[in-house]
Amino acid sequence: MTESSAAGDVAEEVAALASAAGNWRRAGVAGAAIGVIAAGAAAGVAIERLTVGRGMRKKARLALDSSGPYGGLRGTPGTALADDGTELYYEIDEAEAEESGKAGKGAKDGKAGKASAAAPRRRRLFGRRTPAPVTVVFSHGYCLNQDSWHFQRAALHGLVRTVHWDQRSHGRSARGASQRGPGAVPVTIDQLGRDLKAVLDAAAPEGPLVLVGHSMGGMTIMALADQYPELIRERVVGVAFVGTSSGKLGEVNYGLPLAGVNAVRRVLPGVLKALGSQADLVERGRRATADLFAGLIKRYSFSSKDVDPAVVRFAERLIEGTPIDVVAEFYPAFTDHDKTAALEVFLEVPALILAGVSDLVTPSSHSEAIAGLLPDAELVLVPDAGHLVMLEHPEAVTDRLADLLARVGAVPTETNVGTYGTTAPPGS
Repeated sequence: MTESSAAGDVAEEVAALASAAGNWRRAGVAGAAIGVIAAGAAAGVAIERLTVGRGMRKKARLALDSSGPYGGLRGTPGTALADDGTELYYEIDEAEAEESGKAGKGAKDGKAGKASAAAPRRRRLFGRRTPAPVTVVFSHGYCLNQDSWHFQRAALHGLVRTVHWDQRSHGRSARGASQRGPGAVPVTIDQLGRDLKAVLDAAAPEGPLVLVGHSMGGMTIMALADQYPELIRERVVGVAFVGTSSGKLGEVNYGLPLAGVNAVRRVLPGVLKALGSQADLVERGRRATADLFAGLIKRYSFSSKDVDPAVVRFAERLIEGTPIDVVAEFYPAFTDHDKTAALEVFLEVPALILAGVSDLVTPSSHSEAIAGLLPDAELVLVPDAGHLVMLEHPEAVTDRLADLLARVGAVPTETNVGTYGTTAPPGS
């Protein structure tokens, strides 16, 4: 492509953006948003736009969508009913028979013990049941779904019983019943904690639990503990908080200068509300400005320079799959989130706290704050990692999670979690 044709391509897209912005302005305050977002994202994708044609970028996205193996893992489906009637979708991956007989040693009576060599399978004698195996329950983050745990799910498949679920209004779960109709109420992190309880009741009604949560999923676990502390004490043998926060999210600067972050904090709630009220128009705008949004997604999801493009595209698909009105209705819940006091319930639970050093969404300082309240927890800060650390550096996350599972007796200590993949491009 010549420099003049590249410049022409950029000019054409800028004109298209201007037209789209004009349409968005008719939606009210939402018009201001596209200017702010476009200005911020353009800096990140300008060089790419000058060197790669629009048609080529579209072909590349289609190729990555068809070749990327991510997000295709499926388990036995089920549905839990939330307290407001919302249907919550989950999938169960059962442990293989040999391994499930080994799991549970050290997690007797729902509490963790010291890691030890695997015990032989227990036989049912005198009418007594074999203890329920440990179940590892994965909760995903905002604008994602259960497939965001792809690498960890692949690594643990068959080794331990796992449950992966979609938060309300995300993935295959239904739209929040409480958030629809004339009597709609705002979604809260407390509601998500009750949703998790409903999933546990349906998918893992007995036996020890290990709870794993990323970002909003970690907050969901904290809300569960706040409302059901007895469940944590009686059944939870391990917990992993990945890239999450116990509060003070309203102070996060998202890598912006002070003036910029203050402006965002002031206008973003109203902008999102306006965008959510014009969902059809906004979704068309998102498709028309896919490159700009891709730049934003990459900046706020990853830190590494050498992440596999197929993984980056996979993250884009996850986030793009979240309707704008869902994005809008969930956002206010984070500024109200404060579950610092609830962390006390985990003081005697083996815990892993892990975050990317370069996380701009839930900064690693928030993970350090959680570790300060759980002094016996293992704190792992992954260099050159952003918010989606479990996709960016799956080997680091899976390794530490496997160690936690071995410590609490969910898997034998000699278990090899096998190949869990890498996000580095081939030959790097």
